[in-house]
Amino acid sequence: MRIEQLQAFLAVADCGSFQAAARQCQLTQSTISRQVQALEAELDAPLLHRGARARLTVAGECLLPKARRICSDWQQVSRDVADLMAGKQPELSVAAIQSVCAQVLPPILQQFCQEWPHVQLRVTALGSDRSLKVLRDGLVDMAIVMQNPRLTLQPEMVVLPLYEETVEVLMAADHPLSQHESISWEDLGRFPHVVFKDGYGMQRIVQQQFQAHGVELQAALELNTLDAFRGVVRQGNFLALLPRSALIESHRDAGLAIRPTASPQLTRQVVLVTTQDRLVIPPIQRFYELVQTLVPQQSGLQQVAALAAIG
Repeated sequence: MRIEQLQAFLAVADCGSFQAAARQCQLTQSTISRQVQALEAELDAPLLHRGARARLTVAGECLLPKARRICSDWQQVSRDVADLMAGKQPELSVAAIQSVCAQVLPPILQQFCQEWPHVQLRVTALGSDRSLKVLRDGLVDMAIVMQNPRLTLQPEMVVLPLYEETVEVLMAADHPLSQHESISWEDLGRFPHVVFKDGYGMQRIVQQQFQAHGVELQAALELNTLDAFRGVVRQGNFLALLPRSALIESHRDAGLAIRPTASPQLTRQVVLVTTQDRLVIPPIQRFYELVQTLVPQQSGLQQVAALAAIG
């Protein structure tokens, strides 16, 4: 069953003749007749009494309201898809890790809102793994996260590398390890740690790094906001392993100290992830371009951190 067949049937039912229906649809009478005949063959029932005036059979009366609803729904879907492809998307949803929301996205959001004032922008701070899950479930249009190849292997996924940054140690200014220029993994294993909750990629790579060095991670507390990390670490012997971009505010805090890990340093890669089909939608395509253009590379993040330390 094809939509053209239903439209031809409705035209004949409304006009009362095949000739009038052909004029209304701007088709030949033979085309209208073939479409109705094909529909009758598929349903295995006559739909119209042919005569001076075409009248509905019992089967035609049964089909008529359903055919109207199907054709109406099809017209609405066609309009909705055309609006979507023309950039008339009502909203754009982005999931991103906290450091990206705080340090990277603000100028991008401002630029996008100026260019697309009629698109409502929704940004949610989530952990990397959770962000990728809601992207796969179709709840957001793109995710800016820490790379996790295991979750981005699907062929429809588009992964744009943005920057790579080191992971450093946050501690209280008077912490015993603050006297070291860099912190070994053995020393890191001697103190309790504040870690991100499940669903955050940082928790996963920190655990993997401890395992790789044969050191046990003393995970004493799970948190999910950078303010909470700073507040807890400032009070005692807790340590936290955080990416450089998440430590910019900590550089300004006299009660905190930041040290690199011993070489080779742990790093993380931040990427933008979306799907091929979304990239053909104009607002999403433009947001992708803005991220690609405006997100600073690793060197830019390092400069920001250095300026924060000076300030």
